[in-house]
Amino acid sequence: MTKTILTVDDSASVRQMVRMTLSGAGYRVLEAVDGAEGLAKATSETVDAVITDLNMPNMNGLDFIRSFRRHPSSTGVPIVLLTTESDDELKRQAREAGAIGWMVKPFRQDQLLAIVRKVAGQ
Repeated sequence: MTKTILTVDDSASVRQMVRMTLSGAGYRVLEAVDGAEGLAKATSETVDAVITDLNMPNMNGLDFIRSFRRHPSSTGVPIVLLTTESDDELKRQAREAGAIGWMVKPFRQDQLLAIVRKVAGQ
């Protein structure tokens, strides 16, 4: 069964790179341009994992995670932040909100794939 990964990022080029990396490995990839759209997709479709940016318009990554974690469909769904930020305080806040991992941009495709395989399986 194909796993579905939601990528939430306001950068079209980052979404495209994530999509190409994951779809090439057999994953189904949903895309959202900000946390608000990501929340709508994450709560209306079944997703196996979420990769989200931190700094986005309309709803940032932390607010997205907090909102999604309040929804029953988030149970058991791993969330990984993919961001340019590396501040320890932000990492702590992300963990408290419900994220399980943190990757810093720019990312290597093999690194992204390894993390997604670890958290979502294949």
